[in-house]
Amino acid sequence: MRRLVRIASPLAALGLWQLLTSLDVNLWLRFEQFPTVVEVASAFADRVGTEAYWQDLGHSLRRITVGFLLAAVLGVAAGTAVARSRWAADVLGPLVEVVRPVPAIALVPVAILLLPTNEQGIVFITCAAALFPVLVSTRHAVRALSPVWEEAVLTMGGSRARVLFSVVLPGALPGIFGGLSVGIGVSWICVISAEMISGEYGVGYRTWQDYTVVDYPGVFVGMATIGALGWLTSTTVEMLGRRVTSWLPRPAERGGAGPGRAAASPAPAPARTPSRSVPLPEKEPVP
Repeated sequence: MRRLVRIASPLAALGLWQLLTSLDVNLWLRFEQFPTVVEVASAFADRVGTEAYWQDLGHSLRRITVGFLLAAVLGVAAGTAVARSRWAADVLGPLVEVVRPVPAIALVPVAILLLPTNEQGIVFITCAAALFPVLVSTRHAVRALSPVWEEAVLTMGGSRARVLFSVVLPGALPGIFGGLSVGIGVSWICVISAEMISGEYGVGYRTWQDYTVVDYPGVFVGMATIGALGWLTSTTVEMLGRRVTSWLPRPAERGGAGPGRAAASPAPAPARTPSRSVPLPEKEPVP
């Protein structure tokens, strides 16, 4: 049933889109300028058969992969250091809190001035976008760990490195992958924006070019491509997180028992009969 709902939901949205645009509905929202679903599908079919589409796709995927991997490594390392070292917290903590509220897309002038090529600048912005969600989630996950396991390893003669790789990082993995899942979505937002501003190739660059030449079906093709890429990469990160943390207990699936399966009910506890209180014999004092 849930699978049918998941399939019916986007189909209903597409049907409503086709209806509103084909009838040129113009109430508070103006749908007469929107392309129909059929027009977007036709433009998508034409675009997929061109070499430029796949070239743009490859450029965007390469940028997001390099930037996100850099952010993952730096974010996990910095977040762990800030959570476990007072010196790192004093040095990096204020810098993180000052730079973190700055939108990554606002770093475009910094990237242009600092880096020699636009390609490196886009990767830098992508990395900056994903860095802080990963760093902050790692910091909170490491600080939330119970010290009991660390003390147990140290008591048995384990080194600090053994504690880090056997207790701290495995225990913080759920929180780390939560930050990675958020970071990959923010990375797509910023890489597309950076491609629109200073890119030469990429899905964002092509989408902006279609807008400048008033090719609205092409704009929606770019939007659909961005959404599909974001969904695929986010799902990949979540699946990897489930596989890496497969040793963790999973919550039981919600909902009642399905047809043909009896719901498991706990066995009733045996009734306890009241027992008479028998007076105990008094003990003689030991000489």
